[in-house]
Amino acid sequence: MGGYILKRLLSAVPVLLGITVIVFLIMAMIPGDPATAILGSYATPENVERLNRQLGLDRPLWQQYFIWLGNLLQGDFGRSFALNRPVLDEILDRFSATLILAGTAFVLCSLLGIAAGVVSAARQYGLADKAITFVVILGISVPSFFLGMMMILLFAVQLRWLPASGMYSIWGGGDLHDLIRHLTMPALALAVVATGVIARLSRGAMLEVLRQDFIRTARAKGVHERSVIWRHALRAAMVGIIPVLGIQAGFVLSGAVYIEMVFQWPGVGRMLVDAILKRDILLVQGGVVFIAACYVGFNILVDVAQAWLDPRIKT
Repeated sequence: MGGYILKRLLSAVPVLLGITVIVFLIMAMIPGDPATAILGSYATPENVERLNRQLGLDRPLWQQYFIWLGNLLQGDFGRSFALNRPVLDEILDRFSATLILAGTAFVLCSLLGIAAGVVSAARQYGLADKAITFVVILGISVPSFFLGMMMILLFAVQLRWLPASGMYSIWGGGDLHDLIRHLTMPALALAVVATGVIARLSRGAMLEVLRQDFIRTARAKGVHERSVIWRHALRAAMVGIIPVLGIQAGFVLSGAVYIEMVFQWPGVGRMLVDAILKRDILLVQGGVVFIAACYVGFNILVDVAQAWLDPRIKT
């Protein structure tokens, strides 16, 4: 297992390098001059030239990339122009909020999606299967940001059950109950689409396992049907379900960007949108690379978990 983990870690290196190249080139191709955006009303030609020289923006593009990459490898993400603070400090401050939102949504979509897929497969072509399939297809078809806005209109504006935005109440609160009330709508809106995808693929994986000989043998020996489904079949099906969870983790992380904007959640996604609007290049590049590294790391954990369940994968 140690050799497999090392191989997966080494394979992540070119992926992360490719991400840095793509992010750097995309930011370099955005129209406009970063120095002009930073200086604002003080953007005289002399000031712009001086700031470009200080920031190294007057150098060739390849030199700028390798300087940034070298600093990145040393843990120096640079300094935010707009916020006047280290980029890494700002990312870590915001990442805790994103982790709460994305982590909650991921746990919800994983548990609900797997449970729905198992029940649907166990009751194939029955009423429960048809009802779950209808709800799942409906959930997949509705964009998360639209669902979020509809939830705000219903639960915050009309019924006034839940707060419409933010992470904590501005007039007090700040405790766990206050956090849960603010977290409920954005986490559910973010989890709906991923729940549908996991449910459909879990159903397919379970149906494939339920047709195998060891399931027939367990039933022939008189093992209780509930134990056959949830203990034997689900464990075997998890080998095919776990990679889906890894893919949906990326969807949840990326989806957090617009969900944070809809609900004004103070996370990395909202930070990135604000940084793009302000042309804060280093903050955008650092934020995207940090999120990408988290996603790659999570997928390595998923691969390790899959290899633990099915040792044949390591060969």
